[in-house]
Amino acid sequence: MPLYSLKEHSPCCHPSAVHLAGSVVAGRVTLAEEASVWFNTVIRGDGDAVTIGARTNIQDLCMLHVDPGCPLAVGEEVTVGHRAILHGCTIESRCLIGMGAVVMNGARVGTGSIIAAGSVVLEQAVIPPFSLVAGMPGTVKKTLSEEVLDVIRASAEIYVEKSRIYGQPRLFKPME
Repeated sequence: MPLYSLKEHSPCCHPSAVHLAGSVVAGRVTLAEEASVWFNTVIRGDGDAVTIGARTNIQDLCMLHVDPGCPLAVGEEVTVGHRAILHGCTIESRCLIGMGAVVMNGARVGTGSIIAAGSVVLEQAVIPPFSLVAGMPGTVKKTLSEEVLDVIRASAEIYVEKSRIYGQPRLFKPME
């Protein structure tokens, strides 16, 4: 669970944040309270800042990266599915980014939105709040009701609970 300093920038992690085995967090990265970074995820704040909000989960095998002038901000209670790529974009609070989705530089995903698995949100795209986006390139397929916030919040809470379990050091039980 390496944390790497790059020049004068070091990761800043709230004591309740969890980053699991194989994950790498490098440079100008901030993990807020109860944020979780899952197995084999890479977060590189080497070109600009990366900020991960409270109770947000970045699941296994994700890549989060930035270019100079393109910071990455992920709001609170966001679920980022396995193998997603977030690059220099803004994900507002209570969004769900599906497995294998890509969100590119300068894109902004509005609160309560869902980016479907495998979708690609192009550079500088602006996704309105409560949007369901799918496709390559990703386009808004429909507007979601505010009830979606409860579903997304529940997903985030499941991962907060899981991170409490996985974040505890454990010894293996010997085989009998």
